[in-house]
Amino acid sequence: MTNTVRVTGVSHRYGNATALHEVHIEFPIGVTAVLGPNGAGKSTLLGLLSTALRPQSGSVTVNGVDSARNRKAYRRNLGFLPQGFTLPGNLTVAEFLALTAWQRLVPRGERRAAVDAALRAVDLTHQRDAKISQLSGGMHRRVGIAQAIVNRPGVLLLDEPTVGLDPRQRRGLRDLVSELGVGRTVVLSTHLTEDVAATSDRVVVLDEGTIRFDGTVDELTGGRNKTASEIDAAYELLVTTGDDR
Repeated sequence: MTNTVRVTGVSHRYGNATALHEVHIEFPIGVTAVLGPNGAGKSTLLGLLSTALRPQSGSVTVNGVDSARNRKAYRRNLGFLPQGFTLPGNLTVAEFLALTAWQRLVPRGERRAAVDAALRAVDLTHQRDAKISQLSGGMHRRVGIAQAIVNRPGVLLLDEPTVGLDPRQRRGLRDLVSELGVGRTVVLSTHLTEDVAATSDRVVVLDEGTIRFDGTVDELTGGRNKTASEIDAAYELLVTTGDDR
């Protein structure tokens, strides 16, 4: 299965404000960063990909399954970590993931294995019986990713996952995101070029609801080093000049 996400001719408005305008884009296997300033339309795009929002025009599909016409089948192959994700502090990590697995329709006989696999993926097996209220901020974010992958989705959506973390926690989470992109489609919404440099194969630059760039990181930087500073320079040029590539 290719796990290709296609966004075709999608526009979205809030009243008189246009959040996205005629967006056409594909997300293949690997990590694609959606980079843009606040208000660029990143959260709206993630909302449409996650089915939290319904397309007002155009379509969103995964392997040909339409998010609006067949929402249940579309969501079956999807995992999502929203930016404002909150966790129930009174549950243990394993209890919360088991509950999530049930909500995601993981068969009863497979739930324990699914929880164990998710914990291993985020390196939290040793915290399975810890109360969520006792975990650090970085561990909270890892539990958030664990709930997003407990149903073994082919597509993973992460909305600003490193915001609010300290540098060490951020490095650990970026390593995890890179690992999750092996054999899976990961869409990472961020405004941090450091996230892009550390995790991403491809980058989409979104500004004022319009795609300014869609390609590899090397193409964005013109073949220069894949560093945050080089990405930042190319990104700033795009969003300040509107120079579509």
